[in-house]
Amino acid sequence: ETRERKQKRRKEMVEKATRELEKMQLQEKAEVKYNEWLKKKRAEEAEKKKKKKEKEKAWEVEQQEKKTRSEKIFKEWLQNARNKPRPVSNDYFPHGKSTGLY
Repeated sequence: ETRERKQKRRKEMVEKATRELEKMQLQEKAEVKYNEWLKKKRAEEAEKKKKKKEKEKAWEVEQQEKKTRSEKIFKEWLQNARNKPRPVSNDYFPHGKSTGLY
């Protein structure tokens, strides 16, 4: 009877140890998978930030180019506006109407 109890107890201890071992292995496996997922997620976020920065830089460059182009065009317009002849005022027809002529 005591031998049977000891055997039963040993068997239970072995089963308990194997369950704990399996549980630990499962937990380690889950931790490894989680770490891989976390690494992948961080890499994706870093890539997103990098793309966003590149987009912002490209936008800033584009805005600067637009600004320089518009300034150049404005300066050209100013030069052309100075050289254009002024329209002659017609005192004979004030406000575009012929008054006083019969």
